[in-house]
Amino acid sequence: MLNPTFTPADIKILDDSEKSKQSRTLDGTLYNPGIVGLNNIKANDYCNVILQALTHVKPIRDYFLMEANYAKIKRPAGDSPFTLVQRFGELMRKLWNPRNFKAHVSPHEMLQAVVLWSKKRFQIIEQGDPIDFLTWFLHELHRQMRGNKNPNSSVINKSFLGEMKVYTRKIPPTDCDDVQKELLLATDDYQEKVETTNFLYLNCDLPPPPLFIDEFRENIIPQVNLYQLLSKFNGVSEKEYKSYKDNSMKRFEITKLPKFVILYIKRFTKNTFF
Repeated sequence: MLNPTFTPADIKILDDSEKSKQSRTLDGTLYNPGIVGLNNIKANDYCNVILQALTHVKPIRDYFLMEANYAKIKRPAGDSPFTLVQRFGELMRKLWNPRNFKAHVSPHEMLQAVVLWSKKRFQIIEQGDPIDFLTWFLHELHRQMRGNKNPNSSVINKSFLGEMKVYTRKIPPTDCDDVQKELLLATDDYQEKVETTNFLYLNCDLPPPPLFIDEFRENIIPQVNLYQLLSKFNGVSEKEYKSYKDNSMKRFEITKLPKFVILYIKRFTKNTFF
């Protein structure tokens, strides 16, 4: 119960609706293995949502339920006697354990490893951004599993790594007249450039919220169709990106989809004025 183990046969049953069944805790509470809560120790809910989401990605789940898959991974240099991979495997097996004492699991050991391996960038006592944690967590797992740029070098890349082309063209400064703009556009620096890059998740942009409040004195953000958000990656739609140096127009074209697509929709922005 404290260190549950799984066989290939046990893992196969998890996706079989006829053979899988509810489990019962010591106090008689029924629960479904895998669908259990994670304790919020203080302010670690931003980590919990990512950890719970990853435990339901089938290739990730199946890999980490079999301890033999990562038992021989050597610990990188550092203060922790456990790797992040080992701690995540322990948490995965506890979440999917059909013989839990309670219908919730404590992620304390997992979060201690997160604090240590992130060099206190992610804390239990302070709120953080889930997308920052997800990005770091996937890269760190991939690194500790000795992954490289090869798409098949780790279960992380096999599940989430996609490929896209990024088309970039610089925009002439607004203070240039028409003649100067034509001369600049004729130079190599202002020709469209194509770059092939990998991604682990897609960053979807929401339209700006309404400027004025409605009759209920609220800024109602309109519903946005998912297809509209994904049109950013159709290779046709362009968007302007500004930097301190220059402005450019970019468009994105997905050339290879991963088995599982993570969509990041940025719903909130920090107000730097008040």
